[in-house]
Amino acid sequence: MLGPGIAWYLGIAGFLFGVGALGVLIRRNVLIILLSLEIMLNGANLALIAFSRHAHNGAGQIFALAVMAVAASEVVVGLGLIVALNRKRVPLDVDRLSSLRG
Repeated sequence: MLGPGIAWYLGIAGFLFGVGALGVLIRRNVLIILLSLEIMLNGANLALIAFSRHAHNGAGQIFALAVMAVAASEVVVGLGLIVALNRKRVPLDVDRLSSLRG
């Protein structure tokens, strides 16, 4: 099957990971940080799948599925924390969230 080479996929994966890392480092909103982490994980998944296709084995694709499961659980826990903090009327500023007290 012909198509773009592995360098194109790795370039897009690096770009996605870089945008996600920039979002985590610059932003202060918890939702934006969670979305940036998801973008970083998607970039890593794209790189894993590209290397897996290049090596003609399915190990990278299976590992990408495991990363997707971790990403889904991260979203569930993160959004649960955000909803709990929002119900207590706590501002969702990352600099102010230094400890979680009940």
